[in-house]
Formats: sequence, C-alpha cells, structure tokens
Amino acid sequence: MILIELFLTFFKIGLFTFGGGYAMLPLIQEEMVNHGWLTIDQFVDIVAVSQMTPGAVAINNATFVGYKVAGIGGTIMSTFGLIAPSLIIIAIVSKLLNKFKDHPLVEGAWQGIRPAVVGLIMVAVISIGKEVITGINGIIIGIIALFLLAKVKLHPIGVIMISGMLGLIFALF
Repeated sequence: MILIELFLTFFKIGLFTFGGGYAMLPLIQEEMVNHGWLTIDQFVDIVAVSQMTPGAVAINNATFVGYKVAGIGGTIMSTFGLIAPSLIIIAIVSKLLNKFKDHPLVEGAWQGIRPAVVGLIMVAVISIGKEVITGINGIIIGIIALFLLAKVKLHPIGVIMISGMLGLIFALF
C-alpha cells in the first residue's frame, strides 16, 4: 500500500508542477511533511544532498524519500511516479507543439506559465532559506555564496566547497 501511495503522491507532484525541480520543492515539502514521511529538517537535508549529487534535484528528492520510506521499492515507485507525468505529457505535447507553436493562445499560455514558475522557485528559496539560514554565520555564508555564484560566476561545486569550509571555520571559532 505504501508503494502505491508513494507512486501516486509523486505522480501528483510531477503532474501539477511546471518549471523543473526547484519549482517542485514547495509541493514536495508539503506532501512529505503532511504524509509524515519527513520532518522539515529531514526535507532540508535531503534537498542539500540532492543538490550535491549528480542528477535533477526533484528526481534525487523522490529517490531519497522513496528509499527512506520504503527501501528500494519506494525508490522505484517514487522516482517513476515523479517522471511518469512528464513522459506522458511530453509525448503528447511534442506532437501538438509543432503544429500549434505559433498560435496566439499557446503563446499567451506560455507568457502566464513562465512567471508562475519563477514564483514557485522563489517560494522554495524562501521556505528553505528560513530553515537553513538561522544565524549570522548562515547569513554571511549565504551572501558569500550568492556573490560567488552571481558576480564571480564560480562553479556551484566550488561554492559548495567554499561554503563547507566556511562552515567548518565558523564552527571552530
């Protein structure tokens, strides 16, 4: 029963979320916490690990949560549940998009969806930021990371390594 519940929960997340992994995070968080599968702290930890491991953040989240809840079977069901809607939708859309891509209604829909995706990503940033950045050290590391990513254009792996070292330094002093 839990395997079906995992599949259906992640299918719903995959079906109703546009914009990729980061846009999915608020819905994943709500579903995981509401089902009692994760605490908010566990969710934040899984997001952190998902960002450091190869692959899409939402798929990594589904894989980690599935494993935590129901082992290998949970991993398979939650991951497949997450990607199944995309597979179905892309198969249908790819046929229709070429035919209707220049239609004003299609263009209008995309003009509405794109800003909504930005809003979803911002909600994820704020929600996770409230849980992760709890003190002055976190604020300092967050600002440095933002600067290194946005202005210096340092590779995210470098930013993660520097942030980890800063965390160690702050912990020691």
